[in-house]
Amino acid sequence: MATITYKVVELNIVTDETIEASVNEWIRKGWNFEGIHFVVTPASRRPSMAFIFFIQEAPEEE
Repeated sequence: MATITYKVVELNIVTDETIEASVNEWIRKGWNFEGIHFVVTPASRRPSMAFIFFIQEAPEEE
């Protein structure tokens, strides 16, 4: 039975370029994109941070 491992990547600069670069980097390392969460403040409509979630299946150790 496989175990799922999660990876969370924090972005302090949130642009399409930084999101794309981060997703491509972790996909190349064998992780699967799971989702993204943006942090916004009432003072600005642009996200101040983003958390990108990845998952990876690892074989369960015996």
